[in-house]
Amino acid sequence: MRDYLEFEKPIREIEEKIEKLSAAASSGKASSQNDIRKLRAKLAQVEHDLYKNLTPWQRTQLARHPQRPSTLDYIGELTRDFLEFHGDRVFGDDRAIVGGFARFNDRPIMIIGHQKGKTLKERMQRNFGMPNPEGYRKALRLMKLAEKFNRPIMTFIDTPGAYPGIGAEERGQAEAIAHNLFVMSRLTVPILSVVIGEGGSGGALALGVADRILMLEHSVYSVISPEGCAAILWDNPEKIPDAASSLKMTADDLAELGVIDQIVSEPLGGAHREPRAVYDQVGKALTNQLFELLDVHQAGQLIMQRDQKYRKIGAVTGHLS
Repeated sequence: MRDYLEFEKPIREIEEKIEKLSAAASSGKASSQNDIRKLRAKLAQVEHDLYKNLTPWQRTQLARHPQRPSTLDYIGELTRDFLEFHGDRVFGDDRAIVGGFARFNDRPIMIIGHQKGKTLKERMQRNFGMPNPEGYRKALRLMKLAEKFNRPIMTFIDTPGAYPGIGAEERGQAEAIAHNLFVMSRLTVPILSVVIGEGGSGGALALGVADRILMLEHSVYSVISPEGCAAILWDNPEKIPDAASSLKMTADDLAELGVIDQIVSEPLGGAHREPRAVYDQVGKALTNQLFELLDVHQAGQLIMQRDQKYRKIGAVTGHLS
């Protein structure tokens, strides 16, 4: 069953008509067959016009689509011999983050990512992809392990943000994220990050200090959600689409600003429409980027390039007095 987003209502209406006519056509009515052909042509045009002109808010909704491929989907399709690790050796295991050793193109790597879950039960178990501090400390433990064994790191980003609950704050949420940022900036192995869905705030950035950052075409990456931004600036939910536009959170915006390194295209309608095509695209992009990073043989040079990458982001205008 396909889940339709609100802005996809015109597509749903046409597809429902096609289904009804297809049922009638089973009795061999020629008129139904002609109507179906016309509707399919109309559907193709409507889809093309809609998905080629998506607003930032519509892209955000696609990035959050419940059927969108998750970290574990990519692990299952792109790697083999995945060995998942659990726990942060301090407090417990956070199921909102998964990670472990795997083989990518026969090369041993460490792979880590947010996991939202698919069913309601799994989403609750995964805390809807919002990690607690122990999740980020687990990720950090795995990154250090990767450095110890000289294995490249791949991270998959898909979270609305770090969990903001009282318990998370008491256990040091801000410190856990900050520590990840610091350590990732100095790791001596290549780091690749892919924003596969929603990249929200520091909860995403804690896995995103990478040598190469890739984004799926309809994913988003921002300092705050459009809902949070609209609430803070205007206290008006009707301003959510305006907030999404102002945040410059789409892949196109971030590529233009130099925040990300590559956009990975998606099938018409989003990654959930043809997931195997997306796995193939992401696999090729990661292979090419990793090949370039492995050419950097000296750890000091890798760290220096990473440092320069982030120093170049942004611009300063005006004069200092």
